[in-house]
Amino acid sequence: METEEAAGDNGNRTDGDPVTPGRIREAASRLRKVAWRTPLIESDTLNSRVGARVLVKPECLQRTGSFKIRGAFNRLSLIPRSERKRGVVAFSSGNHAQGVAEAARRLGIPATIVMPADAPSLKLERTRRLGARVVLYDRNAESRELRAREIAEESGAILVPSFDDADVICGQGTVGLEIVEEAVRGEIPLSAVLFPIGGGGLAAGSAVAIKERSPATMIWGVEPEGWDDTARSLRLGKIVAASGKAGSLCDALMAFRPGRLTFPILHRYLEGGLVVNDAQVAEAVRFAFSELKLVVEPGGAVALAALLAGRLPMPCGNIAIVLSGGNIDPATAASILNEDQESVG
Repeated sequence: METEEAAGDNGNRTDGDPVTPGRIREAASRLRKVAWRTPLIESDTLNSRVGARVLVKPECLQRTGSFKIRGAFNRLSLIPRSERKRGVVAFSSGNHAQGVAEAARRLGIPATIVMPADAPSLKLERTRRLGARVVLYDRNAESRELRAREIAEESGAILVPSFDDADVICGQGTVGLEIVEEAVRGEIPLSAVLFPIGGGGLAAGSAVAIKERSPATMIWGVEPEGWDDTARSLRLGKIVAASGKAGSLCDALMAFRPGRLTFPILHRYLEGGLVVNDAQVAEAVRFAFSELKLVVEPGGAVALAALLAGRLPMPCGNIAIVLSGGNIDPATAASILNEDQESVG
């Protein structure tokens, strides 16, 4: 079965490098011509329903369909040119896979991605289309980390974790940097920001960036029911694992435990973790489609789901949420949208 994210040969970088506002700004400079600066958008309908001003960061519109290109490109761009011919190997349910594949394509680096055999077909197809070699594994019987490490050891490729790497975290942190820059520019004091959490790279890096400019802003992580390892770890003050027994619509967020690099940051900066169930996530996907005119995958919609379900304590002031990905399988999208029509009928 899947276990925690493994460390590996990281191309002359050390996992212990700190995640700092300065390094996040450096990542933003590297990403300027690669990652799109997604806007903050508003919906009167959403504001009215929640009872607060909500600023939506649609990373579902990002290159490759999710925020993952940010961390992947930042990480791969720091591999010395003399080492790039070794190639890279990553493991992912789909979004990190596409981010690494696209970053590798742009930098001329061979890429191998270990993906679950039951990953959404759209994510598998797009990863292959970007030029990466895909190796499938059984998520219920095999460890993707061990398989990726074996490939790295056999081929000499550089292992690129999806979240537990300082350069990846700094790249993902540019999402938070953009949010706080836009808020400061618009003179909008942020009461809270909500992030989807799988392994925690997005929330950790973004929290560092946001807290430097807006220390009073509360930051919350949101996870799917049954995969709330970060929420539980934050409550206990130590890393604990999810049971991993429950299924979930949110394939992108099915991490077993927070990362050893991400958790200390999350523990320092987050107010806590919020949990949503599949029904609430499906409602959020439908709301994004009908009211925001955005296609959002289940894992990317959990922050919106938490707001719509009233999971955020004292939802007031100005709240920012991240829609982290839009790579939803067409069949899944149709099922979720049709479910709403069936309930109306």
